[in-house]
Amino acid sequence: MTSPIKVLLAEDQSMVREALAALLGLEDDIEVVAQVARGDEVLAAVGAHGVDVALLDIEMPGCTGIEAAAQVHRKYPEVKLVVLTTFGRPGYLRSAMEAGADAFLVKDAPAAQLADAVRKVLSGERVIDPTLAAAALAEGANPLTDREREVLRAAADGSTNAELAAALHLSQGTVRNYLSTAIQKLAVRNRAEAVRIAREKGWL
Repeated sequence: MTSPIKVLLAEDQSMVREALAALLGLEDDIEVVAQVARGDEVLAAVGAHGVDVALLDIEMPGCTGIEAAAQVHRKYPEVKLVVLTTFGRPGYLRSAMEAGADAFLVKDAPAAQLADAVRKVLSGERVIDPTLAAAALAEGANPLTDREREVLRAAADGSTNAELAAALHLSQGTVRNYLSTAIQKLAVRNRAEAVRIAREKGWL
């Protein structure tokens, strides 16, 4: 008898996490060996439990599922990564794939579909929700550079240019330039709108 597929679930909402674990646990060939509620707990849990497939929610405290996926992919490239989202934000798809994800699905997909995705990624296939894939194609590429995204992310809490410059080790003029360029690219009036639009599109 072949050993079951060892799965890690990373999801900060305990009810959702436990429901997913219960549903996947009904599958004869899948065993949920670890559950975590924070993105920064994923890497250690993967190493401790000999995980085959990690199911990662995007929005988690500590770090995002996409950041956690990148960490796991770097240290344990053999582990398959399934990123789950409740958001139809197409930019997340591109970010997830760049982080090394093997599958990108909406969290409320039927349990049978999730179980099927676990089996498929383990056999070397890539699984992407077709609706999310179509939206990502329609949306086009993220126009923001990595540094513009970094500055916008840092600006999301309302920090002043001086505070941003200190935190990012840049001059205030450079911070102003990055923000100005991002605002122009997103065709908005101010940094708050730029942050909102970029977040909605999954570009931050």
